[in-house]
Amino acid sequence: MTGFAPLIQLSLLASFIAGMIALFAPCCVTFLLPAYFANIFKEKKRVLLMTFIYSLGIFTVMLPVVLGARVLTQIFFDLHDQTYIIGGLFLIFVGFLGLLGIKLPMPRIVSTRQAGDPLSTYILGIIGGITSACCAPVLIGVLALTTLSPTLPLALLTGFFYVLGMVTPLYLASLFIEKGNFLANPILRRPLFSTVTLSNLISFVMFVGLGLLLIFLSLTGRLSMTGAEEAASRAIQSAAANFTTLVSKVPGLDLVFSLLAAFLLYKFIAKAFRQK
Repeated sequence: MTGFAPLIQLSLLASFIAGMIALFAPCCVTFLLPAYFANIFKEKKRVLLMTFIYSLGIFTVMLPVVLGARVLTQIFFDLHDQTYIIGGLFLIFVGFLGLLGIKLPMPRIVSTRQAGDPLSTYILGIIGGITSACCAPVLIGVLALTTLSPTLPLALLTGFFYVLGMVTPLYLASLFIEKGNFLANPILRRPLFSTVTLSNLISFVMFVGLGLLLIFLSLTGRLSMTGAEEAASRAIQSAAANFTTLVSKVPGLDLVFSLLAAFLLYKFIAKAFRQK
């Protein structure tokens, strides 16, 4: 925490950068990225919308943590291994749903005909948020950053940009996938047997493989990776301190970044809901 001592108020840009670094903390990236890509192969259509729904699940968990829900943070720390086991079991469950073409029922707020399976995507995001909160560098990072904010609204804004930084690589990946139209390849949509397509099979293998791996690593106590987590925690804090110092030397930079981020987020959400 010593890196934060000279800071008067944390930069939102610094919080955003720290969040991007937090995504690649070992115990965070182990779940979030593989689960995201497996889900994209399962959904195939409306990639931007499903990415946004996935990120909503992450925000649903992380923002209460940002607001100081210490009961949640204690539960996440105490039930670290159990959380990953439950997450692994859900991944296996979703893998079989995708292979069999089964969708979880949900209110028709979003057309399941067009949007695939938004409920399982949202639940995946929630589990991703929980596993992220179980990850010490991610949790310590966001709590350390938000405690520097003098008011609750500023703490929430700082935490929001931190989580936004975590999900931005997913937004960028979805734009790349959507623009490249990779999932529209006829080979991926060709039935291998019955109604199972190659993309469904790839998604099934990724989900089940990752689920079994998470369960195995949890049961054998190999998800702690203390040294790697400490290095990630130092990287998050160092980035926050360095970028805040940099931003303080450029008047108005934080405001410009905040407005630009809000505009780009709006454009992404609008584009996601326009997808056919």
